[in-house]
Amino acid sequence: MRRPFVAGNWKMNGSKASIRELLDGLNQGIAGVTAEVAVCPPSIYLAEVAEQLDGSPISWGAQNLSQEASGAFTGEISPAMVKDLACTYVLVGHSERRSIYGEDDALVAKKFAAARAMGVKPILCVGETLEEREKGVTEDVVGRQLDAVLELEGISAFNDAVVAYEPVWAIGTGMTASPEQAQDVHAFIRQRFASHDAAVAEGLRIQYGGSVKGANAAELFAKPDIDGGLIGGASLDADEFLSICRAAS
Repeated sequence: MRRPFVAGNWKMNGSKASIRELLDGLNQGIAGVTAEVAVCPPSIYLAEVAEQLDGSPISWGAQNLSQEASGAFTGEISPAMVKDLACTYVLVGHSERRSIYGEDDALVAKKFAAARAMGVKPILCVGETLEEREKGVTEDVVGRQLDAVLELEGISAFNDAVVAYEPVWAIGTGMTASPEQAQDVHAFIRQRFASHDAAVAEGLRIQYGGSVKGANAAELFAKPDIDGGLIGGASLDADEFLSICRAAS
């Protein structure tokens, strides 16, 4: 039985004061939530988040990492640094990294491998743009993004990883894939892995991301192949995020 998993991606938001308040609210309300819960703050706040969540059931992760181990890469965050801050997870391949910063499938695969080599679990983000969906090539795009990692790391790598399906057209737009649209792609993803190894596919947790809120979370999470959510804006509000976590529970 796959344990539902909800992760909050704070993106480039927050301050020391606002994060302290947010985490206070999450710690106070997390009792009774049976889903796994994690937050991914900006890297500059990871140490403080780790300190405030010490002893909490909420884990934390980084939003990005370098594929390089160390060296002259100004502004980058190495896998060892992510590990040093006790991150359980790290996001790789988020659509904003792909579209704004030009990260291609091959680079995303290298980052996935770098995280695993350091013992940090990657959350591999995949998804299509609105133009790609309207052209009917969603499965081609998502399949290509998955295959880049499978070819580099192999199917067994996904025993210690999570996949997040995030249709680019639904991220931060207020548009949400219908539960049926999301389920269709989640089922495709699981089948893609099942063609390599049925047991890995059955155990793989696949999150949905894209304008998830407390009001629509339960309907999305009720679908058989949707195992929780990767939450953006709603994760910055403790009450809203907790309502999503309870829906997953």
